[in-house]
Amino acid sequence: MIIRGYLPSDCTQIAQLFYDTVHSVNAADYTSEQLDAWADGHVDLDAWDNSFREHFTLVACDGKEIVGFADMDENGYLDRLYVHRDYQRKGVASSLLRELSQKVKTDEITTYASITARPFFEKMGYRVVRENIVERKGVSLINYFMVKKLS
Repeated sequence: MIIRGYLPSDCTQIAQLFYDTVHSVNAADYTSEQLDAWADGHVDLDAWDNSFREHFTLVACDGKEIVGFADMDENGYLDRLYVHRDYQRKGVASSLLRELSQKVKTDEITTYASITARPFFEKMGYRVVRENIVERKGVSLINYFMVKKLS
Protein backbone atom coordinates (compact mmCIF):
# COMPACT_ATOMS: atom_id res chain seq x y z
CA MET A 1 0.00 0.00 0.00
CA ILE A 2 1.21 3.48 -0.91
CA ILE A 3 -0.14 6.70 0.58
CA ARG A 4 0.15 9.74 -1.65
CA GLY A 5 -1.35 13.15 -2.14
CA TYR A 6 -4.71 13.61 -3.84
CA LEU A 7 -4.89 14.24 -7.59
CA PRO A 8 -8.00 15.71 -9.27
CA SER A 9 -8.13 12.59 -11.47
CA ASP A 10 -8.83 10.57 -8.27
CA CYS A 11 -12.18 12.20 -7.59
CA THR A 12 -14.44 9.85 -9.57
CA GLN A 13 -12.86 6.73 -8.06
CA ILE A 14 -13.05 8.27 -4.57
CA ALA A 15 -16.75 9.05 -5.04
CA GLN A 16 -17.43 5.42 -5.96
CA LEU A 17 -15.39 4.17 -3.00
CA PHE A 18 -17.40 6.50 -0.72
CA TYR A 19 -20.72 5.14 -2.00
CA ASP A 20 -19.63 1.50 -1.83
CA THR A 21 -18.15 1.86 1.65
CA VAL A 22 -21.19 3.57 3.12
CA HIS A 23 -23.56 1.00 1.63
CA SER A 24 -21.53 -2.01 2.75
CA VAL A 25 -19.48 -1.19 5.85
CA ASN A 26 -22.07 1.06 7.49
CA ALA A 27 -25.04 -1.19 6.66
CA ALA A 28 -24.90 -2.90 10.06
CA ASP A 29 -25.48 0.39 11.91
CA TYR A 30 -27.83 2.38 9.65
CA THR A 31 -31.07 1.62 7.79
CA SER A 32 -31.29 1.48 3.99
CA GLU A 33 -33.11 4.81 4.04
CA GLN A 34 -30.29 6.38 6.08
CA LEU A 35 -27.60 4.91 3.81
CA ASP A 36 -29.37 6.27 0.72
CA ALA A 37 -29.65 9.72 2.31
CA TRP A 38 -25.98 9.67 3.32
CA ALA A 39 -24.66 8.40 -0.02
CA ASP A 40 -27.07 8.50 -2.95
CA GLY A 41 -24.44 7.94 -5.65
CA HIS A 42 -24.65 11.50 -6.95
CA VAL A 43 -21.65 13.34 -5.51
CA ASP A 44 -20.97 16.84 -6.80
CA LEU A 45 -17.52 16.02 -8.18
CA ASP A 46 -16.55 19.67 -8.68
CA ALA A 47 -17.41 20.54 -5.07
CA TRP A 48 -15.56 17.49 -3.74
CA ASP A 49 -12.53 18.22 -5.91
CA ASN A 50 -12.44 21.82 -4.65
CA SER A 51 -12.76 20.63 -1.05
CA PHE A 52 -10.01 18.03 -1.48
CA ARG A 53 -7.71 20.68 -2.98
CA GLU A 54 -8.38 23.12 -0.13
CA HIS A 55 -7.70 20.44 2.51
CA PHE A 56 -4.77 18.17 3.20
CA THR A 57 -6.00 15.13 1.26
CA LEU A 58 -4.36 11.73 1.05
CA VAL A 59 -5.25 8.56 -0.80
CA ALA A 60 -4.13 5.01 -0.07
CA CYS A 61 -3.46 2.89 -3.14
CA ASP A 62 -2.95 -0.80 -3.74
CA GLY A 63 -1.55 -0.81 -7.23
CA LYS A 64 -3.78 1.46 -9.31
CA GLU A 65 -6.81 0.98 -7.05
CA ILE A 66 -7.62 3.59 -4.42
CA VAL A 67 -8.43 1.68 -1.23
CA GLY A 68 -8.90 4.62 1.12
CA PHE A 69 -8.90 8.39 1.38
CA ALA A 70 -9.01 11.08 4.02
CA ASP A 71 -9.01 14.86 4.16
CA MET A 72 -8.43 17.38 6.90
CA ASP A 73 -8.54 21.16 6.96
CA GLU A 74 -5.75 23.34 8.34
CA ASN A 75 -7.59 23.70 11.68
CA GLY A 76 -7.53 19.96 12.32
CA TYR A 77 -11.07 19.10 11.27
CA LEU A 78 -11.09 15.61 9.74
CA ASP A 79 -13.82 15.87 7.13
CA ARG A 80 -13.77 12.43 5.48
CA LEU A 81 -12.07 9.10 6.14
CA TYR A 82 -13.26 6.10 4.14
CA VAL A 83 -11.68 2.74 3.45
CA HIS A 84 -12.72 0.19 0.82
CA ARG A 85 -14.79 -2.64 2.30
CA ASP A 86 -12.14 -5.23 1.33
CA TYR A 87 -9.41 -3.28 3.16
CA GLN A 88 -11.09 -2.83 6.54
CA ARG A 89 -8.93 -3.62 9.59
CA LYS A 90 -5.69 -3.66 7.60
CA GLY A 91 -4.18 -0.41 8.86
CA VAL A 92 -5.33 1.81 5.99
CA ALA A 93 -7.41 4.22 8.09
CA SER A 94 -4.84 4.48 10.88
CA SER A 95 -2.04 5.14 8.36
CA LEU A 96 -4.05 7.88 6.63
CA LEU A 97 -4.99 9.45 9.95
CA ARG A 98 -1.44 9.33 11.29
CA GLU A 99 -0.04 11.07 8.20
CA LEU A 100 -2.75 13.74 8.16
CA SER A 101 -2.25 14.42 11.87
CA GLN A 102 1.35 15.35 11.16
CA LYS A 103 0.32 17.94 8.56
CA VAL A 104 -1.72 20.22 10.84
CA LYS A 105 -0.41 22.79 13.27
CA THR A 106 -3.09 22.57 15.91
CA ASP A 107 -3.58 21.26 19.45
CA GLU A 108 -6.45 18.95 18.58
CA ILE A 109 -8.18 17.07 15.80
CA THR A 110 -11.96 16.99 15.56
CA THR A 111 -14.34 14.89 13.49
CA TYR A 112 -17.89 13.64 13.25
CA ALA A 113 -17.68 9.86 13.40
CA SER A 114 -20.39 7.45 12.35
CA ILE A 115 -21.71 4.78 14.69
CA THR A 116 -19.57 2.34 12.72
CA ALA A 117 -16.38 4.42 12.95
CA ARG A 118 -16.69 5.41 16.61
CA PRO A 119 -14.81 2.36 18.00
CA PHE A 120 -11.93 2.96 15.55
CA PHE A 121 -11.59 6.58 16.62
CA GLU A 122 -11.77 5.66 20.31
CA LYS A 123 -8.96 3.15 19.74
CA MET A 124 -6.95 5.95 18.08
CA GLY A 125 -7.30 8.14 21.20
CA TYR A 126 -10.35 10.23 20.32
CA ARG A 127 -13.09 10.85 22.86
CA VAL A 128 -16.77 11.48 22.30
CA VAL A 129 -17.76 15.03 23.14
CA ARG A 130 -21.42 14.60 22.22
CA GLU A 131 -23.85 12.56 20.20
CA ASN A 132 -25.04 14.44 17.16
CA ILE A 133 -28.04 14.08 14.89
CA VAL A 134 -27.50 15.22 11.33
CA GLU A 135 -30.28 15.47 8.76
CA ARG A 136 -29.66 14.43 5.17
CA LYS A 137 -32.51 14.71 2.66
CA GLY A 138 -35.06 14.71 5.47
CA VAL A 139 -33.57 11.62 7.14
CA SER A 140 -31.92 11.73 10.57
CA LEU A 141 -28.61 10.00 11.19
CA ILE A 142 -26.70 9.67 14.45
CA ASN A 143 -22.99 10.41 14.58
CA TYR A 144 -20.55 11.56 17.25
CA PHE A 145 -18.51 14.72 17.56
CA MET A 146 -15.09 13.46 18.67
CA VAL A 147 -11.85 15.15 19.68
CA LYS A 148 -8.25 14.04 20.03
CA LYS A 149 -5.75 16.23 21.87
CA LEU A 150 -2.33 16.27 20.24
CA SER A 151 0.79 16.31 22.37
